Amino acid sequence: MGGGRLAEKRVLVTGAASGLGRRIAERFVEAGARVLLTDIDGAAVAAVAQTLDQPAAPLDVTSASDWVAALEAARAAFGGLEVLVNNAGIGPGGTVEETEIETWRRCHAVNLDGTFLGCKLALPLMRETVARDGTLGAILNLSSIAGVIAAANMAAYNSAKAAVRHLTKSVALHCARTGGRIRANSLHPAFIDTPILDNFALPGLDRAGVLAKLGRQIPLGTVGEPDDVAWAAVYLCSDEAKFVTGAELYIDGGISAQ
Repeated sequence: MGGGRLAEKRVLVTGAASGLGRRIAERFVEAGARVLLTDIDGAAVAAVAQTLDQPAAPLDVTSASDWVAALEAARAAFGGLEVLVNNAGIGPGGTVEETEIETWRRCHAVNLDGTFLGCKLALPLMRETVARDGTLGAILNLSSIAGVIAAANMAAYNSAKAAVRHLTKSVALHCARTGGRIRANSLHPAFIDTPILDNFALPGLDRAGVLAKLGRQIPLGTVGEPDDVAWAAVYLCSDEAKFVTGAELYIDGGISAQ
């Protein structure tokens, strides 16, 4: 393998068929990593992986058995795993009164349970890898600025992403106390121009109009781009961030500063 900020890192990214997961995988490969791209849409993620000359595996993050199979795929492809990016997520809207219990449970299952299962089940392989090869590991969990700043019409999403934020800190402390060679951090984007913003469709506005309206809520005056998140992910998963753990990085155009 050649050089790069993530040279030789062995990585698993969830939700990698589109949006932030895809862009993170692309930037990681450019930075020298070997990446197993996973997604619940196995055909779509396989097509993306082929463009990057990387392996792919189907993965429903709410399924423990799917996680076990994906981690075995990482072992088979790379001989180990050093970096886990828990990106897969859904963003249903709705106030607490509007949200059906099925929507609530599904939102938490994908965003929170999926992150929990990834951390829990990947850590043994990650610990084995870094101990054997003398490398450093990292877990990166995609939370959201919605996990810090609540909105009346995002009850389930606010709750799930806030839980991911705090779970990450617990994982970071656990990892620090069990050898310290694996870190855990969370990213907190505001509105980013990915398919998840399709949930914000507004009557009378096309997608450009929706993006402009959302951008007016941001001090910098615009929604973010996938690379704004992907480059942060490169940093936090690289050895450049070897003294950063239990941290949360806001990628929000200043909205949390208000």
